Amino acid sequence: MERRYSEFNERELREEIAQLTEKAQKAEQLGMVNEYAVHERKIIMAKSYMLDPNDFAAGEVYQIDGDYSHTFFIQYMNGVFAWGYRQNQKGSKISEEEEALPISMLGQKVK
Repeated sequence: MERRYSEFNERELREEIAQLTEKAQKAEQLGMVNEYAVHERKIIMAKSYMLDPNDFAAGEVYQIDGDYSHTFFIQYMNGVFAWGYRQNQKGSKISEEEEALPISMLGQKVK
C-alpha cells in the first residue's frame, strides 16, 4: 500500500522528487505526454509537503509559477492547498469558480 506524502520525512520527499523527475524525463523523451503530466503533478504535490503552509495567508495575493499573466488570491488554506481564485493584472477575478492550488505552485507574495 502506498504511503501519503504527508507521512514522508524531508529526505524521503527529496528522494521521491528525484525519482519522479527521472521518470518524467524518460516519459518526455519517449513522447508519453500523459505519463509526463502525471509525474509533474506528483512532483508539485511532493514539493508542497516540503513547504510550511503557515508561510501563506488568507487575504493575500501570490504569483503563480508558470502563469505570469495572473495572480492568485487566497481565500483560505486547507493543508497544503490554497483555495481562492485567479486574478488578472488589474486585480479582477477571471472566474467566479473557486479553485485550489498546491502551495508549491505559488510564488512571491504580491504587494
